[in-house]
Amino acid sequence: MNELIIRNEDVREVRLEVPEGHRHLRTTLVLSGGQRIVLQEATVANIVRAFVSIKTHPVLERVVLRGRVVRDRKEGFAEWQVLED
Repeated sequence: MNELIIRNEDVREVRLEVPEGHRHLRTTLVLSGGQRIVLQEATVANIVRAFVSIKTHPVLERVVLRGRVVRDRKEGFAEWQVLED
């Protein structure tokens, strides 16, 4: 597996917005080399929840999120979701 480490100094801009014609937030990282990484709202929300869980829990040191198909889901939720293992 290739690993890409994005350092603070690699980030030129982080833009959070609801694109025209869309309903959900998108997060775009613009890197110093011109590359753009666009994350959907659900992905960022899951990362934030996992981050807060680790930072605020007295002993929790790791959370693993994995993408998977969720057939039995609430209305309006995507079939593919990134969820805690």
